[in-house]
Amino acid sequence: MSSVNRRQPISTVMLPAKVDSVTVASVEVMLVAALRPGARVIVDGSQVNYMSAAGVRTFASVLHKAVEADARIVFCRFAGAAWDCLLVSGFSELLEIASTLEEATARLEKETQRLGGESLHRRGATG
Repeated sequence: MSSVNRRQPISTVMLPAKVDSVTVASVEVMLVAALRPGARVIVDGSQVNYMSAAGVRTFASVLHKAVEADARIVFCRFAGAAWDCLLVSGFSELLEIASTLEEATARLEKETQRLGGESLHRRGATG
C-alpha cells in the first residue's frame, strides 16, 4: 500500500449566462460531474449576468456533495448582479470565492486550506 497522496489536476467549470430555475438542473449536473474524490474545481462565474435564489441553493447542494467527495471548490470571477445575489444571500461568506482564476488556482494548490468536514455555516460563526 502506498502512502503517496496523488493530487488531482484542477478542473474549471464555466457557468452559463443565467443560473436560475430554468438552468440549475443542468448546472448542478455539470458541477457534480467534476466532483470525483479529491477533485479540485474552479467554478468560473465570469459569464453569469443573472442568478436567482435557485442558483445559490444549487451551489449549497454542490458544496455538500464536494465535502462528501473530499473535493474542493473555489468559485471565482462573479460580478454585477450575480455577485450581488451571493452577497445579499450571505453565501459570499460561506463559499470560497476568489476574484481571479489565478487566485482560485493558488487557493486550490494550498493543501492546508482544506474545507472538508465543515458544515454550511458562515466562516467564524458558531452554533
